[in-house]
Amino acid sequence: MPVPAAAPGSGTGPGSGRAGEAPPGHPAAGTAPPSRPELPPVHASVICVAAPGLVISPEHGQLTGRGVDGIYRSGRRLLSRCVLRVGGRDPVSVQGRGLAADRASFTATVRTGVEAGPDPDIGIERVRHADGTEHITLRSFAARPLRLPVEVALGTDLAELAAVAAGRAGPELPAAVHAGGLRWNAADTFTVTVADPPPDDCLASAGLLRWEIPLGPGESRTIELRTSRDRTVRAPAGRVANPLADARAEGDDPRADAWFRTSLDDLRALLLRDPDQPGDAFAAAGAPWRLGLAPAESLWAARMALPLGTGLAAATLRTLARTQREGCGPDAGKIPGPLRAAGAQLPPGCTGTEATLAFPTVLAEARLWGLAQDEVARLLPAAERCLDWLRGALGADGFLADPDPGPRRVETQAHAHRAALLGADLLERCGRPGAAEWREWAAALAQGFRARFWIDGPDGGRPAAALHPDGRPLPRLTGAAAHLLDTGLLGGGRLAAGLLDPVRTEQLARLLGSPGMDCGWGLRSMALREPGHNPFGHRSGAVRAHESAVAVAGLIQAGFEKEAAGLLRGLLDAAEAFDHRLPEMYAGRQRTADSAPLPHPAACRPAAVAAAAGIHALVALAGIRPDAPAGAVAVSPPAGAPLGALRLSDLRVAGEPFTVRISRLGVGMVEEAADGLQLGG
Repeated sequence: MPVPAAAPGSGTGPGSGRAGEAPPGHPAAGTAPPSRPELPPVHASVICVAAPGLVISPEHGQLTGRGVDGIYRSGRRLLSRCVLRVGGRDPVSVQGRGLAADRASFTATVRTGVEAGPDPDIGIERVRHADGTEHITLRSFAARPLRLPVEVALGTDLAELAAVAAGRAGPELPAAVHAGGLRWNAADTFTVTVADPPPDDCLASAGLLRWEIPLGPGESRTIELRTSRDRTVRAPAGRVANPLADARAEGDDPRADAWFRTSLDDLRALLLRDPDQPGDAFAAAGAPWRLGLAPAESLWAARMALPLGTGLAAATLRTLARTQREGCGPDAGKIPGPLRAAGAQLPPGCTGTEATLAFPTVLAEARLWGLAQDEVARLLPAAERCLDWLRGALGADGFLADPDPGPRRVETQAHAHRAALLGADLLERCGRPGAAEWREWAAALAQGFRARFWIDGPDGGRPAAALHPDGRPLPRLTGAAAHLLDTGLLGGGRLAAGLLDPVRTEQLARLLGSPGMDCGWGLRSMALREPGHNPFGHRSGAVRAHESAVAVAGLIQAGFEKEAAGLLRGLLDAAEAFDHRLPEMYAGRQRTADSAPLPHPAACRPAAVAAAAGIHALVALAGIRPDAPAGAVAVSPPAGAPLGALRLSDLRVAGEPFTVRISRLGVGMVEEAADGLQLGG
């Protein structure tokens, strides 16, 4: 859930403290939170992103200077107002839609009055790019030549997005004529220039550019607007080379390929350079509120994108290793991260804890997908420090709190258990000590979890959402329980053992596939009949794309194909309703024959984990289990083939193209793989 007035470039905002700490003035659980500015709704906005570039437009395409609309770069609004008038009239909006992650089209018409009747005689198409470029194409449908007056009114406040979102943007700045366009100067020599071809007239005091454009019958003319920072000012981050393979997912259901391609496009659009090491890229958390590094989300996105290559995972791990806390105190080895709101049931959780536990997991799995051994050796000390921190952070009861003191969350125990098992496998295969100790600890955690976290009942029981510090369970069924099924890959194509035994795993699968959790569009973040359920609550009922994809993959791995198929089809239907660009969350309202998924007004879209979720859920259908160091890969798709025949092409295993086909009977066949890679089923 984004924090109000989040600061792009950092993934944090007011209310975010140091990792593991409550922010100043944060209330204790159960008390009323302080008032905070609400995030402006953006669910109806058309958002283009090519990080660090971002454009937020209303559906009609006119940037009026109100709200958060504007052209941004590195969190600064370069242009807040861009209003087009043609023939002295405001265009009538016809359609606004995204063309790709980094560009959008806005279609409008104008009736000039030169022809009798109600029909418009001028068509307008505005194509706006995330880099600040806009092409305005005017096309005449009139039967006679026209000389068309065109005006574009421009303005900017050069405000930070955090200030704009909090309603604290300043007044518009005065403009000056510059090189046939307009320029705005700020105190820090920040400048913006606009316009090509040069206008016939510039009125700097009003921010107006004017043209007289001749148009014959059927002719068209294009005006290009370019909005950019002064090239002498160094941006803190820039576009990065693409580390993700051009994979496809083609099959009986054409929506699968559209979802896969859009997810890949969105994930690429969110890639940012590390300002300290420009050769390293990571996935920004999401647009518009968190267009910067968020350790947990960036690692989760990199992990789910491993089938597209290990480059993003390696760069993200290197970036976060440089932030790892040093020294010998209780936080030594921890990756810092801000607090994340957890809804009304629990106090905020620490994303640094989640990132620290994910680090050894991502490194271990990246090694199996083909991360070079020298890169593994380079990152292994940081993974060992993460495990050392885990050892020191455990409570007297053997469970992990985030932050401490605080509740022991169900998903945190799942992350810790997975980190221990995959970390043990990593240590053993890299010839490092400690593997046996971590396996013993994981076994003890599983035993304690089944005794303390599992709430027995006549219906088979359920996992608690958390344990209070005094040991009382919080008896809520939440989507976070899906992480109990996310076991992770071990060498030799094996799956790590989970926290639950087979009987409890079957019961959890039944619960996740029930109408109380599966709303028809994906997995609810809290069951329908739980106290405090809210279909729009980001932790109390809304569908979170990431958790739904984790549930789909975990259910497939555990052999519960019926439940996985129901959630997957719901996700795919929701993706189609959102033009295949899933937001990070949307309302968990029960699906009916005539309903559609409802957007959450404050959700990021695109978001890294939502984009990667589409890739993760579809690739899970192939059941790929690589072990690149051993020169082997196994394919074990579910027998039911929920989406029919499917071909996943140009994935990456051992650094080489990998293509697998799944038949309608659920039989997998590898069509392309690296030379010498031993194939198995």
